[in-house]
Amino acid sequence: MPRDGGLTPVWLARPKVLLLSAAHPPADIRVVMKEGACLAEAGYAVTHLCPAPAAGGAPVMVAGVSISTFPVRLGAWRRVFGIPRLALRAARQRAEVIHASEPDAWAAALLAGWWTGARVILDVHEHYPSRLDGRAPAFVRPVLRRLLHGACWAMGRAADAVVVAKDGLGAPFGGEGRVVKARNYALGDVLPRAHVPGPLTLVHLGALSRARGALHMLEALALCPPETRLCLIGRFTDDGEQGFWARTEALGLTARITSLGWLPHEAALAAAARCDIALILFQPGAENHRLALPHKLFDAMLAGLPVIAPAEAKEVAAVIEDAACGALVDTADPAAIAAEVARLADPVRRSALGQAGRRAALAHFSWAGEAARLVALYGRLTGFMMRPMAGVK
Repeated sequence: MPRDGGLTPVWLARPKVLLLSAAHPPADIRVVMKEGACLAEAGYAVTHLCPAPAAGGAPVMVAGVSISTFPVRLGAWRRVFGIPRLALRAARQRAEVIHASEPDAWAAALLAGWWTGARVILDVHEHYPSRLDGRAPAFVRPVLRRLLHGACWAMGRAADAVVVAKDGLGAPFGGEGRVVKARNYALGDVLPRAHVPGPLTLVHLGALSRARGALHMLEALALCPPETRLCLIGRFTDDGEQGFWARTEALGLTARITSLGWLPHEAALAAAARCDIALILFQPGAENHRLALPHKLFDAMLAGLPVIAPAEAKEVAAVIEDAACGALVDTADPAAIAAEVARLADPVRRSALGQAGRRAALAHFSWAGEAARLVALYGRLTGFMMRPMAGVK
């Protein structure tokens, strides 16, 4: 029994929480490293039920979260038709709370909650109605958007709570008054970059795709001095990887690019801190990009890197302007990106922006406050809380 005033659960039996994912990987930063880890630390028994990784075996435990996997179902329609099976898998876990992270997982969680009596939380990471814009003919998009908006509203009403990863996502679920914010703020820490004169290394953290500016990144690099390098930390999430490397070769940039692939969060932070400038190059025209608030923004700030980011991404722009930690550009214009890289060649300027971003990440944009809000929501739903044991000094 603890004698140091430590906290112990009100109940001896820890409530079981199921993090349900239809697509997120076993060690996903938001689902596991942030949400799952803070719930496990608060005393909940947390399991992440998710698709098996494409290569290699899944870990058994990550950050206090037990990992349970199922075979991957590729393709949108296979995922839709797989909702009953996913619901059955979730129901078998017999959790008191099911916390679901994608629209098909939301539906499966609501079914499983209906069967088992579990509380259901919908975790909203993106502006899902706009996800149809690139996948449906223009003339049907307004109708499809309204249908998906209605589906979000109905599922939000059926759930016990809705959690959003960033501001601006609450409208389809009845407005900001109905949701709890657990934003993707900074997690962990790293020894920040010491900026010095010399050739620059640009870094892109996270998922790579055409929509995230992969090809524009190459065109901008080609306009930079020949000693400028690019480090990629992450993997492609669309079918553009072959075209990316073909364009790299055509531009003569192969020797200037280092691709580290996916890395665990701590290793990714450390690798980023060896670079000089972080790139966030979401392309314009997508509502999902306008409302984006990616982990990599706060990772770059923790690493002491100035950030080049899209001016039209209002959530990202608000953070960069508030923290004074980077530059906002037209990310569809490689020349504008390259021009900003040139302005950041001055190590004194890079250092000032990087230090400002790091201070803001540690003081104002830390995950700790978001975690406390999430844990408080769980306490309200389950009645479970941590408190000092009676009689413990």
